[in-house]
Amino acid sequence: MSKSGTELRQEKFVRMTTTPVRKLILKLSVPTIASMMVTAMYNLADTYFVSSLGGYESTCAIAAVSVSLSVMALIQAVGFFVGQGSANYVSRALGRKDVFKASEMVATGFVCALILGLLIAGLGEIFVRPIAIFLGAAKEDKAFLSPTVDYLRWIFLAAPFMTCSFALNNQLRFQGNAAYGMVGVVSGAVLNVGLDPLFIHGFHMGAEGAALATAISQCVGFLVLLAGTFRGDNLRIHLKRARFTGENFYLILQGGLPSLLRQGCAAVSVTVLNRVAGSVGAADPAIGRAALIASFGLVSKIMMIINNVIIGLGQGYQPVCGFNYGAGLYSRVRQAFWFLVKAVACWCGIVIILGEIFAPTVVNLFRDAEPTVKRLAVTILRFQCAACFVNCWVVPSNMTQQTMGWMGSASILAMARQGLFMVPMVLLLSHFFGLFGLQIAQPVSDLLTLCLAIPLQIRVLRHLNQPDRPSAVRS
Repeated sequence: MSKSGTELRQEKFVRMTTTPVRKLILKLSVPTIASMMVTAMYNLADTYFVSSLGGYESTCAIAAVSVSLSVMALIQAVGFFVGQGSANYVSRALGRKDVFKASEMVATGFVCALILGLLIAGLGEIFVRPIAIFLGAAKEDKAFLSPTVDYLRWIFLAAPFMTCSFALNNQLRFQGNAAYGMVGVVSGAVLNVGLDPLFIHGFHMGAEGAALATAISQCVGFLVLLAGTFRGDNLRIHLKRARFTGENFYLILQGGLPSLLRQGCAAVSVTVLNRVAGSVGAADPAIGRAALIASFGLVSKIMMIINNVIIGLGQGYQPVCGFNYGAGLYSRVRQAFWFLVKAVACWCGIVIILGEIFAPTVVNLFRDAEPTVKRLAVTILRFQCAACFVNCWVVPSNMTQQTMGWMGSASILAMARQGLFMVPMVLLLSHFFGLFGLQIAQPVSDLLTLCLAIPLQIRVLRHLNQPDRPSAVRS
């Protein structure tokens, strides 16, 4: 006889609060790392296939995809805000065995993600051309502006599916069922990689074909994720349980504001970087506006693969942190945090060594990109790999604070790298040091973020240094 959802959830509670944390984090990290890596690969696929167009057309197509990263970051910010905002509370509620409130929050988060996605789609379609120009596509360069507009139109159309997908993926993951989220992400990614060459080369759609492939894959991925919520012990989405109350909005804000600020600042920093890079490139005839923007965009897609391994490890850690913090098992939260720090440090060490040695080899995989784009990208990639080590403290700290509901410090740290430091560094360093200043802006921002993260997380660790209170768990 099959077990009921209540029995399955009870077994999960026992598993999440008694299994050795190292084994638990590694087990939960496998599907999240796979999901994040596949996501990075199919994001990279757009850049790879449009680069094969060759010549200046490929440079403009890469630049169009790069400029559109700001919009993708904004959509992701909204989806993660609602998804992690609701899911952080869900994990703590399940740790207290409050299934009813957890179910209510799942439905509320999903409906909010849908409404916000529809709003982005409507406004984006109306103002797509001004948005493209604002993000860095020069209106006097039709070869650059036209593919950017075409690309953004399809991304805006897919916005509701994307925000809902991000929300569902986070909700499944924080329930300790990341495998269901992985299936949804992987299915969309595989489809995207298959459709990219078909639309870009087979139908001769260029950058627009890459966007159409992304839009279709996101829709399919959403449907798979939605189906996953009706499997196993996952909390079902009952729309009638959605409650738009002040308490629920505050809980979403508490858990999701750091994600909104992190991704929102990323959208702002990418926009500022592209605009400044466009000005610096345009001032040097040997480089050009589109080439410099394209080189930064190419590196950002490569670094996404590296950073997504770290994020995947952190995402495997978050439900462990949430369940055990909600259950009052602070010693397990401390153990989990330090294990994550060590695991990320090992990965960053590998990245620094291999990145410095093989940067030219990695960039040359985009063989049809213009030589100027590849030359600039190698230097940028080496600088960013060198600063990777800061993530071994910054990422675990930020994820711990957000999962525990420490909205203030988590929000400050979330927006530090891309907002508090990145934007000023791009403007200041490019002003005083030109191209070199622009290339080192990200590493300098990383170091400043580490300096901020150390005292903020020490405060959290002192709080966790109290005795366990398992009696806080409801029977």
